[in-house]
Amino acid sequence: MPPEGLRPPTFSSVDDERQHRKQRLAAAFRIFSRLGYDEGIAGHISARDPEWADHFWVNPFARWFGHLRACDLVLVDDQGEVVEGEARVNTAAFAIHSQVHAARPDCVAAAHAHSIHGKAWSALGRRLEPLTQDACVFYDDHGLYDDYRGVVRETDEGKRIGHALGEAKAVILRNHGLLTVGHTVDEAAWWFITMDRSCRAQLLAEAAGTPVPIDADTARLTRDQVGSHHAGWLGFQPLYDWIVAEEPDLLD
Repeated sequence: MPPEGLRPPTFSSVDDERQHRKQRLAAAFRIFSRLGYDEGIAGHISARDPEWADHFWVNPFARWFGHLRACDLVLVDDQGEVVEGEARVNTAAFAIHSQVHAARPDCVAAAHAHSIHGKAWSALGRRLEPLTQDACVFYDDHGLYDDYRGVVRETDEGKRIGHALGEAKAVILRNHGLLTVGHTVDEAAWWFITMDRSCRAQLLAEAAGTPVPIDADTARLTRDQVGSHHAGWLGFQPLYDWIVAEEPDLLD
């Protein structure tokens, strides 16, 4: 077991756990903004409420990622109604995230944004190949939703996305972008960040020549070494420390 401080915390109360999830969610939005993942009103990260499993916290509609604080997040029920918070919720956020959370009760969080390299790779309608150690995280552990039908507005399409995700940590939404999930907000956010970077690496490698993929056995071994739930959580910690030091108001 990892030493204290290098594993997710435990909580003595639901209120403490809820606040922790909201603060991690706010931090993830600030980091996504710094990395250029914001695209107008598009994109959302959600976190299941620790008390009401069919409710989730998500970003308010038409608010910039770079200004969000924990207190700005809204709580949405399984019917799409805001039960805590003062803002509206993006229709696509509810249509996608409600169904992903329903399909994956093991997961606490889901992240989706219109990042440049994720969008570019998604237009190819292909899964990522194990070209680098980092890309091996997703070897045989990401799906492809190959059925773009415009802006997601109906929960039926959210269900199809959840089906394409399956038991994996991520799914590529063709002509749309990436979606990742995790047992913590930290994990879901980190998988999104490193998946977008893996998309960029493969785009660059294919533009330069003919990449040499890692063989299947080694890719699988590497995935098991660096692609665990704990590894995903741990990968986010340096970024969390950085953004809180730079922008401590996000914790409010």
